[in-house]
Amino acid sequence: MEKYSALGLLKHSLSNHENWPRLWHNPTPKKKYDIIIVGGGGHGLATAYYLAKNHGITNVAVLEKGWLGGGNTARNTTIVRSNYLWDESARLYEHALKLWEGLSQDLNYNVMFSQRGVYHLCHTLQDIRDNERLVSANRLNGIDNEMIDAEQLQREIPLLDCSRNTRFPVLGASVQRRAGNARHDAVAWGYARAAAALGVDLIQQCEVVDMVIENGAITGVKTRQHGVIKADRVGCVAAGNSGVLAKMAGFELPVESHPLQALVSEPIKPVLDTVVMSNHVHGYMSQSDKGDLVIGAGIDSWVGYGQRGSYSIIEHTIQAIVEMFPAVSRVRMNRQWGGIVDTCPDACPIITATPVRNLFFNCGWGTGGFKATPGSGHVFAETLALGKAAPLAEPFSMFRFHSGALIDEHGAAAVAH
Repeated sequence: MEKYSALGLLKHSLSNHENWPRLWHNPTPKKKYDIIIVGGGGHGLATAYYLAKNHGITNVAVLEKGWLGGGNTARNTTIVRSNYLWDESARLYEHALKLWEGLSQDLNYNVMFSQRGVYHLCHTLQDIRDNERLVSANRLNGIDNEMIDAEQLQREIPLLDCSRNTRFPVLGASVQRRAGNARHDAVAWGYARAAAALGVDLIQQCEVVDMVIENGAITGVKTRQHGVIKADRVGCVAAGNSGVLAKMAGFELPVESHPLQALVSEPIKPVLDTVVMSNHVHGYMSQSDKGDLVIGAGIDSWVGYGQRGSYSIIEHTIQAIVEMFPAVSRVRMNRQWGGIVDTCPDACPIITATPVRNLFFNCGWGTGGFKATPGSGHVFAETLALGKAAPLAEPFSMFRFHSGALIDEHGAAAVAH
């Protein structure tokens, strides 16, 4: 077997990929499905996988206007954590983190989840108070988080300048050691392969241009490439384009779409083995397995669907990173990109039924979408299977903006991460 495997590897290495097995097939869509999922990013693919695996619903189609994982899933900085402030969101993100911890085994696909820890820096006394409150709230929910002072922080992250004569003095930090990051492409590919193996149809280059609604209930979607595809239920998981899809169905969502920027440096030797974030200056950094420094910023203040962003945001972020990590001041930046995030007024997602029967939305994750991928898909699959909100999803209905039962996570989610 060992000899055969070696020969097989040699054969495939010389074949220019022609003989490599496909991770999933590209079927022609059926006329009708039990459930259609609009959006083939991480959340949509995870939803399809859990529908098939946990609920036995395999007559499912994922419709993606581009290629699988080509939207925000490919345009983020891959941070995973669960240390949110309020009970409702902390439980949802902790559910996701627990799924992350066994995801490679579950999918039989290495998503490169690395629990290298995430540090939230404190630059002011108010930062210290806010993080102490966050740590206490997390511990009450059984979620790990701890405070450390500047001396311990300097020992754990030598690259970080914790001296008192800096532009942004560091007084301490909170750290969630179970947190970390993962490989975004591998997450999309792993879920896609696993869903397809269970019978889900993954339809790429299939843009939804309208909703088919009869007597107040959705009966299908109209696509640009394949015409009308019918379904008993439809779940929309389209990140920054959620508001556009809602308008097709005749209602508005309380979301705004903003560009979110990030950039990476040239590869360098390992200098940073964790994730360092500063909400105060809206900048954060980690180092990839390839050696790139992955740097992120806050969202652009204006709304839009552009995937380029603005120079002023990048300039501000680089200024802050160089102040905190002066050793990287001469490292060249390789490339910059932008994603489109849909944000809600209370910085929490929407997982909800809608005014149109059998139409459900999963959106509004803002800058926290990637870290929620397994939990979002798991909970949304349960919601679609039941036809009503799963227990963890109940607080995140769109109708909370009518009742006033908001979940204000701006303190823990206002910066891009």
